[in-house]
Amino acid sequence: MTVKIKRCNREDLKIIQEISIETFAETFKDQNSYENMNAYLKRAFNNNKLETELSDTSSEFFCVYSNNEVAGYLKVNTNEAQSEEMGDESLEIERIYIKKKFQKHGFGKYLLNKAIEIATDRKKEKIWLGVWEKNENAIAFYKKLGFVLTGTHSFYMGDEKQLDFIMVKTIK
Repeated sequence: MTVKIKRCNREDLKIIQEISIETFAETFKDQNSYENMNAYLKRAFNNNKLETELSDTSSEFFCVYSNNEVAGYLKVNTNEAQSEEMGDESLEIERIYIKKKFQKHGFGKYLLNKAIEIATDRKKEKIWLGVWEKNENAIAFYKKLGFVLTGTHSFYMGDEKQLDFIMVKTIK
């Protein structure tokens, strides 16, 4: 298996949109109402929103490929693009989305390592992310890789307020 990571640009919008909708819906549809899921997907992953994100110089997207097939992507944020005020010494991992057929094959770890590499190159002191309190698999994955729970923030799925854990990893 050949694994490759490539920085994405605006030409990759459709790929990012497809992966976002597919993986988010697969992961969370059973725990949320159809109406709230649909409202969130339309708001979070529409063309205008993704084009704005892809154009933001404080955000970067990276696709991971397995044998030339896109397996998923990573989105990281610095500066004012971070979804919480965490300071200039922080890098946010906003999304690690892996297609279902590629899950449990190490692609999430490839992307997490890419985020750590970016943070290290930019002299960041910590990386952080928000993860839904009910996403036990993701929480366990991040804990195993050295992230610790440091707080919470609200996340809105349609009109339903949910709780995300904020997890942080210090970069040495």
